[in-house]
Amino acid sequence: MAARKKTTKRKAVQTKTVSTRSPNASPNYFKLALSIGICLGAGFIGSFFTMDSISTWYASLNKPFFNPPNWVFGPVWTVLYVFMGWSLYQLWNNHSTAVKKNQPLLFSAYYWFAVQLILNVLWSIIFFGWKNPLLALSTIIFTWFSIGMTVSAFFRIRKEAAYPLLPYWAWVSFASLLNMSIVLLNP
Repeated sequence: MAARKKTTKRKAVQTKTVSTRSPNASPNYFKLALSIGICLGAGFIGSFFTMDSISTWYASLNKPFFNPPNWVFGPVWTVLYVFMGWSLYQLWNNHSTAVKKNQPLLFSAYYWFAVQLILNVLWSIIFFGWKNPLLALSTIIFTWFSIGMTVSAFFRIRKEAAYPLLPYWAWVSFASLLNMSIVLLNP
């Protein structure tokens, strides 16, 4: 009889430990790979329109003195796309049950993330594919605004999801200035 009580207590303790464990306690590698893959995929699509223009059309443009060497852009954008993916993963894998009940806030976060990512790809198509810096400037301004909305929405849900987007927002600020300078220097 004493042995039976001891076993029951042990099972209750084990059940209690399992039931209190957060479902988000361990990393979800599928979500992580998918989040980063989506962002790197967007970058790949943009690079498809960029690569041919770098050594031809882009090389012929007048650029400001602060224009980085061409080799800088690939590594910087790769890191930024990984940060964007990490940010998306942080939101997707860790939003709380309370936030799940606030569907408009969660929808807003995912909506603005998708908008900024689509605009990011469109900018490459417009600037390099269509060779239209003026239209690209208006696109990058909307991109900058969309990143701000994404950061704001992510921050309200999970601060750790917003922080990786800050270097991206800073780089797009710099890219906006660069784009504007190219428009002004190439009438």
